Amino acid sequence: MSDHSSESDEGKPSETTNFTRTAENQAEETKGLRNLRRTKSVTLAEHITQAEKRARQSQPDRPIHVPRDSLFSWSSGFEHYEGFVNWGILILLIGGLRLFLENVIKYGVKINPLSWLLWLKDQQENDYYYHTPLFLALAHVHVFISFYIEKQLAKDRIRPPLQYYLLVGHLIIIILIPMIVLGIWPHQFSLLGRTAVCVVYTVLFLKLWSYAHVNHWCRLARSSSLSRRRSFTFSKAKQNGQEVNHEEESRTSPGVSLVQYPDNMTLPDLYYFLAAPTLCYELNFPRSQRIRKRFLLRRMLEVVVISNIIHAMFQQWMIPSVKNSFQAFSDLDFIRCTERLLKLAIPNHIVWLSWFYLLFHSFLNTMAELLYFADRDFYQDWWNASDVGTFWRLWNLPVHKWALRHVFIPISKHRYSRSVASMAVFLISAALHEYVVSVPLHMYKVGVFLGMMVQVPLVYISSFAHKTFGKRVGNMMVWTSLILGQPLGIMVYYHDYVVKNFDPNMLGL
Repeated sequence: MSDHSSESDEGKPSETTNFTRTAENQAEETKGLRNLRRTKSVTLAEHITQAEKRARQSQPDRPIHVPRDSLFSWSSGFEHYEGFVNWGILILLIGGLRLFLENVIKYGVKINPLSWLLWLKDQQENDYYYHTPLFLALAHVHVFISFYIEKQLAKDRIRPPLQYYLLVGHLIIIILIPMIVLGIWPHQFSLLGRTAVCVVYTVLFLKLWSYAHVNHWCRLARSSSLSRRRSFTFSKAKQNGQEVNHEEESRTSPGVSLVQYPDNMTLPDLYYFLAAPTLCYELNFPRSQRIRKRFLLRRMLEVVVISNIIHAMFQQWMIPSVKNSFQAFSDLDFIRCTERLLKLAIPNHIVWLSWFYLLFHSFLNTMAELLYFADRDFYQDWWNASDVGTFWRLWNLPVHKWALRHVFIPISKHRYSRSVASMAVFLISAALHEYVVSVPLHMYKVGVFLGMMVQVPLVYISSFAHKTFGKRVGNMMVWTSLILGQPLGIMVYYHDYVVKNFDPNMLGL
C-alpha cells in the first residue's frame, strides 16, 4: 500500500512543482502582455494621430494647421538664405556709397590718375634714381653663389658638415643684407625702394631655401640608390624580379622625358624657378601646352584696372581716414579711436579684397600663363573658412605649401608634435612679416610680429567656437579678425611713422 502510494506520488507532479510552473507561466504571460501592450501603444499612438488627421481633414472648417517649426529654429532644417545674402550685398553697397559721398563732400575729389607718375618720380628722386635698381641687380650675386654651391655639392666636392654651414650661412646673409645696408644708409633709398628691396630679398630667401632643400633630398636619394646597387649583384637582383636602376628606366621609358638630378643643375632651370609663381622648387614643373591669348589679355587688363582702382581708393578714401585718426591716437581717446577704426574698416577691407584678387588671381595667373606654368592653385575658398587656422591654410597657398613642405613636415619627421611644428611655422611667418614692414619703415616695434602671433590663440578660440556653436560662428570670427585687425595696425603704424619722421606740428592734423 505504501509502495503503491509512493509510486503514484512519484508519477504525479507535486503541488510545489505545479505552483512553480504556474508562476512561471503567469510571468511569461505577463511579460508577453507587457511587450504586446508596448507594441500596441506605439501603433495605437500612430493610428490615433493618423485617424485624428483624417478626421480633421474631413471637417467642414477646412483646417490648414499641421505640427511644424518656425524657419529660424534649428530644428526646422531650413538652410536657404540666399535672399539674406543679396540683402547684405545691397546694404554694403548702399553703406559704401553713402560713405563715399560723405568723403567727397568733406574732402573734395582727390583722385588724380597722374599722381602715380608724380609719386614714382618723387620716389626716384629720393632714391637718387639708381640705388634701388642697383641693389636689386646685386641679388643676382646670391643666385650665382647658391648655384655654385649646389654644383659643387652635386659633384661631392663639399662634405658635411661644411655643406650645411655654407647653405645656412648663405641664407642668413641674404636676409640680413637689406637690414644692414638700409640701416647704414637710411636716406639713400626711398620708401618704395626699401619696400621693394625687402620684398624681393624675402622671396629670394624662401625660393633659395626650397632650392637647397630639394637638391639635398635628391642627393640623399642618389646616395641611397648607389648603396643599394652596391649591396646586390645584377644577377641576384634580376632573379628576384627587381630593377637595378629606376632612374635609367624613367629616362628610357617611351613618352617620358623627366629631368633627373643632377641634370637640373643649370642656370636656366634656376632662373625659371625664380620667375615662376611658386616658392617650392621641383625638378619637373607641370607645363601647359600653349599660351591662351584671351585669358592672358584679360588677366593683364585686370592688373592695370584694379591697380588704378586701388590707387584711387587710397587717394580718396583711405589716406584722409588714416590722417584723421592721428590726433585720436595721439590723445589716446578710446571712443574716437574706435570710431576712426570702424570708419577705416570698410575702405581698408575693400582695398584688401581688391589687392587679393589683383595679386593671387590676376598677377600670378599672368606670370603663370607667360611661363607655361600649369599649376594655378594659388588660393582656395578661404572665405568659407570655419576657423582662423583654416583661413591661413587656404588664402595664400604658395606660402602655405612652402611652410608645409620645408618647415612643418621636416620638423614633424624629427618626432616633434604638430603643435611644435605649427608654432615654428607661425614664428617664421611672423618674423618675415615684421621684416617686410619694419625694415622699410625703420621702425622696430615688433607690432606686426605680435599681431601674427596673436593668430595662434585665435586659431584655438575659433576652432572651439566652430565645434561648439557651429561653422557659421567660426566663419564670422574669421571675417571679424580680417575686417578689424588690419585697419588697427595701419593706424598705429601710421601714427608712429609720422611722429618719427615728420615735424611734431603734424600732431595738429
